[in-house]
Amino acid sequence: MPVTYDKYYQTENLFGEPYPELIKFLAEYPKKGKVLDLGCGQGRDAIPLARLGYAVTGIDNSKVGIYQMNQTGKDENLNLVGRVEDIYAFDKFDEFDIILLDSMFHFAKKDREKEVELIKKIISKIKKGSLVVVCIQDTGKKVQILNQVIDFEKQLNRLADKKFKYTFEEHQSRHKSETGYRLIVFEK
Repeated sequence: MPVTYDKYYQTENLFGEPYPELIKFLAEYPKKGKVLDLGCGQGRDAIPLARLGYAVTGIDNSKVGIYQMNQTGKDENLNLVGRVEDIYAFDKFDEFDIILLDSMFHFAKKDREKEVELIKKIISKIKKGSLVVVCIQDTGKKVQILNQVIDFEKQLNRLADKKFKYTFEEHQSRHKSETGYRLIVFEK
């Protein structure tokens, strides 16, 4: 069954370049281990992280996005694997050193419980020393809800909480919008 993003991803590189703050943090992070990029889409983050030397697995429900990412990985001979899977059903978080959740959580009323449970599942299943890297819009109560879930565990070490601005530009319509974001990184 086609998903909504299969249609959107007919536009290559739909969401543009990765956040410089995210790439800078992971470029400077000393351990280049295994990254799981949940909701990786077309590989906006996964591809640059594989170029930095990380072994990256991306999971998304869009066959089109995964195909595009895998093709780039193959063309550039990157340590990058994309899989079409349901991110909410995935549970092998202990196989990874870093879990990346970029723009995954909106905490809308209809999705909030499912998203909170996913974060709790990730925290409970990652191994000690693993990182969870979250990029989230700094609007409404999103950051507050995320922080409540993170702090619920009391065993997590925050490594970063950085505010930044993201400008999205849709090339065909020339629509441009700027949104406040946060990069929040914690370690188990």
